[in-house]
Amino acid sequence: MSEAADYSLPQGIVGLKGPVKKPAPGTLPLRGDLAHIALAQGFLSAHYVVPHKRLIGDRDVVLKVAMRDDAGDGVTLGAGTPVELLDEAGDWLWVTRGPEGPSGYLRAGALAPDSDA
Repeated sequence: MSEAADYSLPQGIVGLKGPVKKPAPGTLPLRGDLAHIALAQGFLSAHYVVPHKRLIGDRDVVLKVAMRDDAGDGVTLGAGTPVELLDEAGDWLWVTRGPEGPSGYLRAGALAPDSDA
């Protein structure tokens, strides 16, 4: 597995103080079931994940807003761009550039080989 990204875990009781506006798909690394650990103080999620550092492979890749080839396009990340891996589902990976996003889905083959493998 790749190296965990460097993030401090929330201290004390984590809780929300009021309503939170849901961000648009492809922005913050937040889904109903999973969120980036750095968002724990401000967003409610069933689970929080400490991301793993990875790199985009040797070609630019367009992030998708859902795990489908026909899903809407998000941002384009250049070859060699550092990303944080949050989740794997078959051949699809959910990645982000950091806690502020952008986030999206790409095929596993779009990442550079894992140096820890």
